[in-house]
Amino acid sequence: MAEDELAAALARLDGGEATRADLKSLTKHYLGVLVRRAPGRSVEVRVPPFAAVQCIEGSTHTRGTPPAVVETDAETWIALARGRLAWVDASVRASGSRSDLSTWLPLDER
Repeated sequence: MAEDELAAALARLDGGEATRADLKSLTKHYLGVLVRRAPGRSVEVRVPPFAAVQCIEGSTHTRGTPPAVVETDAETWIALARGRLAWVDASVRASGSRSDLSTWLPLDER
């Protein structure tokens, strides 16, 4: 996501005017940042209906549900990524020993 597109989508979000396309773009952007910072395949982070990624070094899986899964909605994921919401306060479904993402958050590079 280009810097100007990111800034525009964040401005709309902050102004309460984010579109579904904005939520999708921001979700994918911040999941991409997470994957770059924490490469690996031991945790699957799901933000339905927009995207899912695998990240964080450790044991990997090849079939079925991974041993560590994090799932939340787009608004919560974006707030976590931006540091607007703390992990302990977030509505997140997390299972598995590596599913606590608090050491990786926030992701906002701004």
